Amino acid sequence: MLLAHPAVLRELVARYESLCTAAQGLVLAPDTQRRLDDVTYTLCVTTGTRDLDHALASARARLAATATTTVAAPDVCVSATPLAPAVVAPTG
Repeated sequence: MLLAHPAVLRELVARYESLCTAAQGLVLAPDTQRRLDDVTYTLCVTTGTRDLDHALASARARLAATATTTVAAPDVCVSATPLAPAVVAPTG
């Protein structure tokens, strides 16, 4: 199964929490409800779940697991061997 990048999960969880906080105790405007539905669906798809509670739990668990493993390693691709310089043939 493909796993979403932690930055994507972090953004989705933050967006969901932000929308929930903004909508708390209010009647949701149609556009806010649509955005909440969209982020809920996307969280479920990216975590491979069908339920919002499971999606949030899965995303948070993955974020917690990656937080402890990525502290020492930067989030960058680094080649173990240096790449050879590109050779460009002269035109003419």
